[in-house]
Amino acid sequence: MSDELDRQMARLTRRSLLVGGTAALAGGALWQWIRTRRLDNGVPWPLRVGLDTDEELSRDYFRETRLVRTFPPDAAESGRPNGTVGIEDDIAPDWKLHFGDMALGLADIQSLPKTVMTTELKCIEGWTRVLQWGGARFSDFVAQFYKDDLNPDQYVALETPDGEYYVGLDMASAMHPQTLLCYEMNGKPLQPQHGAPLRLVVPLKYGIKNLKRIGKIQFSDSRPKDYWAERGYDWYAGF
Repeated sequence: MSDELDRQMARLTRRSLLVGGTAALAGGALWQWIRTRRLDNGVPWPLRVGLDTDEELSRDYFRETRLVRTFPPDAAESGRPNGTVGIEDDIAPDWKLHFGDMALGLADIQSLPKTVMTTELKCIEGWTRVLQWGGARFSDFVAQFYKDDLNPDQYVALETPDGEYYVGLDMASAMHPQTLLCYEMNGKPLQPQHGAPLRLVVPLKYGIKNLKRIGKIQFSDSRPKDYWAERGYDWYAGF
């Protein structure tokens, strides 16, 4: 009985090795095929198709009433500095937020109704932080300072004062009630490494969209350039 069991186990082991080896070879061949396809905006086109499909599904799932989870204030964690593109220089003492033909100071943003929320910042690298944010809703900012009719099909382009880091948002995400122009983190004024004096917080997007130290905001009829999308990441970057 033991000899027969040993023979059956040997056959199963050889079969498993054969199946596993074949699968590994097939997977390797598939990856080699994918990585050698022509590039579409810096990414092999089969992967670009996957990114575009993710965007379409995210857009279909998006609802203004869909809110990310919020946490009690005492759940907030310390911030994790990450990424310095666009914020390497010291903050200019005459910092202004340029929007259309206006140059707004921090006091202009702080004059808007203040919203405080504790949400999870999700980095595309895989780590997360629960943080409390304080600032003005982007929708309140638009209502106060944009006097034309809002076109829901437009996009929002934001960039740092030096123009080194820039992101683009679809209008629906920008106007979501949890999208904030923040000047506080965990109950204190923003620190330079976290985007002082004013940063974007979009809980429905990965951290790469949460631009630090905003210097300019403008609306666009076409999809704006985006720092990480130019480097092969998903332009929409939602979840």
